[in-house]
Amino acid sequence: MTSIDTHDTSQVYVHKEPSALRKALPWIVLAVIVLGLGYLGYTLWQTMAGRAASFTIYTVKGGWKNFLLFLLAACGVLALTSLIGQQIGRRRTGRNIRYLEVLGDQLTHLFLILVVLVAIYPLFYVLIAAFDPKNSLFAFPDFSNPNILYRSGLLPKLSGLTFDNFAKLFDGVTIPTWQVVLAVVVGAALASLGVMTLMERARGTSRDAVDVLARPRAIATRTLIGALVLLVVFMGPGQFQGQGNESKFLLSVRNTLLVSGLTGVLAILLSTTAGYAMARLRFPGRFQTLLFFIFVQMFPVFLALVAVYSLMFTLGLVNSFTGLILAYSGGAIAFNTWIFKGYVESLPESLEEAAMVDGATRWTAFTNVVLPLSGSMLVFIFLNQFIGTYAEFILANVLLTGVEHWTVGVMLRSFTAGQFSTKWGIFAAAATLGALPIILLFYGFQRFFTGGTVAGGVKE
Repeated sequence: MTSIDTHDTSQVYVHKEPSALRKALPWIVLAVIVLGLGYLGYTLWQTMAGRAASFTIYTVKGGWKNFLLFLLAACGVLALTSLIGQQIGRRRTGRNIRYLEVLGDQLTHLFLILVVLVAIYPLFYVLIAAFDPKNSLFAFPDFSNPNILYRSGLLPKLSGLTFDNFAKLFDGVTIPTWQVVLAVVVGAALASLGVMTLMERARGTSRDAVDVLARPRAIATRTLIGALVLLVVFMGPGQFQGQGNESKFLLSVRNTLLVSGLTGVLAILLSTTAGYAMARLRFPGRFQTLLFFIFVQMFPVFLALVAVYSLMFTLGLVNSFTGLILAYSGGAIAFNTWIFKGYVESLPESLEEAAMVDGATRWTAFTNVVLPLSGSMLVFIFLNQFIGTYAEFILANVLLTGVEHWTVGVMLRSFTAGQFSTKWGIFAAAATLGALPIILLFYGFQRFFTGGTVAGGVKE
């Protein structure tokens, strides 16, 4: 007889050391980046050294020496703080912490801080220009000022700022009492939503905290949407009787909200039905249609401007909101259909089959089973299309010609169209106010963006 060894054998995993090339690759990349930055800095220095000092270029005698000394001092401080952080980390955690890890973390944080400052600086500059009564976007150097930020022109003068540019945007605007009441309702709904968001964060993400605020949040959201719809639909061009284009800026905001809102609703109607059909039905040409949707996404919108304008001219829809909404909605089908198709495929098909066993039709299963489970995805599709349409300029500039039909993007362009009559201050003020709806929408519904972006790409 032969004996069979039945004892359990466990697999042994051998840790493979990374190759020398893999170890050296990060250092090679870092060396290439440093050399590239050094070359760019040397080229810039050579270019600037060959130019004479002018009014628009601020030069400091021996400034490069001070800059190098500042870099050395910053490196010393960074090395010292990294050493202190290493020692504190060792005492708190009781494990060996490498110095290079702490130094790398601090370098990463410093780089991110610099990136944030570089990104915020233009926004801060435009915001200050919105309050500049001189209607200028440029901060000229003040060589008599001891502050180097003012002396170099990096910071505009903060003295003498007024609300004149904002007042011009409301010149000649007539607002009835009922619209004032609706505006107060909108503000109250926004404030209540903000308070509930803070309360949720204070209580944490427990189920009880979410359930308690679910009904008040729904009421506030519906009130906000209803008041906004009434304001946008019933606000008309007759309320804006100012002389310049800037006096009709609020009308352009209303036009943009109307076009973006209707486009978002049409995007939901088209993409949900098409996405459900692509996910659940099997018909000839289904795969080819999906490939066509991907193919359409490869081409930018402006390539179809001539065709879109010719089609709208033939249909008599040039310079109308109807033509612009139809053009936007047609471009929204492909991407949103793919997103909703992936989301429907992640839902159990047995739910619809159970409904159809009970006598429901395919349409009833779609409307009563799938759509109620797709609330967050519907909000994501609407907001994604709304924000994309709100910021669109090229198509609106081609199809809309009258000032009473302009959207925000076209209105902003009119402030900078003249060679010698550019209204930079009014442009900055209008851009600041025009960005508020998008900012409020994005931060109010950001959880739908983070959840909806990946919901259509995961199949259970």
